[in-house]
Amino acid sequence: MTEKTIYLDNAAATPMRQEVKEAMDPFYVDVYGNPGSFNSVGHEALQQVDEARKTAARILNCAERELIFTGGGTESINLAIKGVAFAKKKGHIITTTVEHHAVLHTCEWLEKQGFEITYLPVDRCGLVTPEQVRDAIRPDTILVTVMYANNEIGTIMPIPEIVKVCKEKRVLFHTDACQAGCSQNLNVKELGVDMFTLNGSKIYGPKGVGLLYVRLGVQLEPLVHGGGQEGGKRGGTENVAGIVGFAKALELSQKEKEQENTRLIKLRDYLTAGLLQHIPKAVLNGHPTKRLPNNVNVSILDIEGEALTLLLNEHGICASTGSACTSGSLEPSHVILATGLPYEFAHGSIRFTMGRDTTKEDIDKVLEVMPAAVQRLRAISPYNLKLEEYISKEEQQAMMEQYTKVIVQ
Repeated sequence: MTEKTIYLDNAAATPMRQEVKEAMDPFYVDVYGNPGSFNSVGHEALQQVDEARKTAARILNCAERELIFTGGGTESINLAIKGVAFAKKKGHIITTTVEHHAVLHTCEWLEKQGFEITYLPVDRCGLVTPEQVRDAIRPDTILVTVMYANNEIGTIMPIPEIVKVCKEKRVLFHTDACQAGCSQNLNVKELGVDMFTLNGSKIYGPKGVGLLYVRLGVQLEPLVHGGGQEGGKRGGTENVAGIVGFAKALELSQKEKEQENTRLIKLRDYLTAGLLQHIPKAVLNGHPTKRLPNNVNVSILDIEGEALTLLLNEHGICASTGSACTSGSLEPSHVILATGLPYEFAHGSIRFTMGRDTTKEDIDKVLEVMPAAVQRLRAISPYNLKLEEYISKEEQQAMMEQYTKVIVQ
């Protein structure tokens, strides 16, 4: 291991900011009351939860009572999808083939309960179109759920355009915005969404806390009963420290968004250019421009992504083969398969997601280590696939031309 750990797995979890930790510290020991208690100690805790809700509501441009604090992004997604389904009792739901498993597994479970689900396919870049959504909507459609930005390949979906279709058809729309929390527009009025999920651990906040925006008027059946907290939509004593930390992290990330996006895009494109130039048979996954500022996902033929991450880890470089929630599985990425690429590309994929602490020197280290690591793995690989059998020379050329002129100042 090197002296410095180069952490490039921020899509899995971001390190908590010191400012967030300091904001949370008093609520572990000093401010210990239950926000639901009718006494001064409980009231002090309630005030802090209310302040956090005001902060989040201001950033999302919504009413405070439209926000539900949860135990994380997965719970928020389950509450949104199951909450609508249970309230409607029957109907049809539309989603995509590249969603996080929190969405896909929830929809699969609802299928067993009698709901019908349409899984929209995506194009080579991981995009679904508003026209696809329009064509899939039926008279009995109760919900469309499409992620804001993909956690594996970084592609940003055309959410406002899809929302417009849903409004025309009078169908509710939910988006999993967990990966978009630091870099994208979170104004729910401008986006037009009915429900909107965020996660603290993706915005340099604490793990185990999330948020669900639910537009006033949307009927939602609670998943957790007992106590009536969060407007009766989520029972249980509030995680005061987590909620305070979530709001602080959200505030800081949005304040610094524009400047940080500019910095990360330069690093992202610099890393992409280096990988495509110096590693033969490497292909960028996701949209070349409509992607998160910090995400680089490439497939490298004739290697296993898991083996490559282990070799990189020996050099202190932390990367990922895909979604952290399924990293313990040897199944190939469902997202890359959904873009039309074969198993060899999915098994050979690796994801680098940069963060606030990432520097150009870190990226240079990755580019220094990667070619030798790939060569080492290919030397023992039984495969010798031809890239042109899967990706046309025209597409390869266009990809190279886009990134070969990238320079980081």
